[in-house]
Amino acid sequence: MSAHGRQADPVKGHTVGTHPAEADPVEEYIADLTALLHGPARAKARMIEEIREGLTETVATHTRGGSAPDRAADHAVREFGTPEELAPACQRELTIAQARHTAWAVALTAPFLAACWYLTSSTAHGQDGLVPRAAQSLATQLAAVIGAIALLAALALAVTGPLARRLPTPHRLPLAIAWVGTTAGVAMGIATLTLAVASLLATDWPLLALAGAFAAVSHAVVAPSARACRRCARPAFASPPSPGGVVGH
Repeated sequence: MSAHGRQADPVKGHTVGTHPAEADPVEEYIADLTALLHGPARAKARMIEEIREGLTETVATHTRGGSAPDRAADHAVREFGTPEELAPACQRELTIAQARHTAWAVALTAPFLAACWYLTSSTAHGQDGLVPRAAQSLATQLAAVIGAIALLAALALAVTGPLARRLPTPHRLPLAIAWVGTTAGVAMGIATLTLAVASLLATDWPLLALAGAFAAVSHAVVAPSARACRRCARPAFASPPSPGGVVGH
């Protein structure tokens, strides 16, 4: 028996040290919910903190009503529903926030692509332009694509911002914004490569190198945001949203 006790005690001590015997139900709930959600770090942190405060207030209410602290925490968690039940509504709100983040990224970086087009076209003069005609034509087409995408991004910001208080957000809009951002990121990447190659063939290469740097920075800003938006939109909008609007951020 003593040998068995010597073998069991270290295990027991390790278990208690690693996993407290009585874990806080509120913090367990918050940890589980946090793991289920994806979205902009600030918006997600703010949402999680609001839910934690709500749970804490509910626990306090039950405690004032005479419940023991541990039982009050259990009651509060049950009232909120399971993390799996709460997560879809939270994820839809975070997805709208991420969609707006992506739309802003596209809208703010689009002028860089316009600058790329201007710098590229300004280095070509007549038939014997310093920049190959193919590169100039491609850069012009990409700038036109980015211009159209910038208009769509501005429209998306309006729909998910001021208009969201009066009209419901279209069900598939976040996913559409995600793919708009993806298209913009691809165009920016192609523009970067095109301008890099053109700068090697041009005499006035510093302007093209600067334009390529603009395109590269734009791609670095837009592409990760669009990828995050796709990740958020797919699970959040796999099923129709429940009644009630989502507040734009």
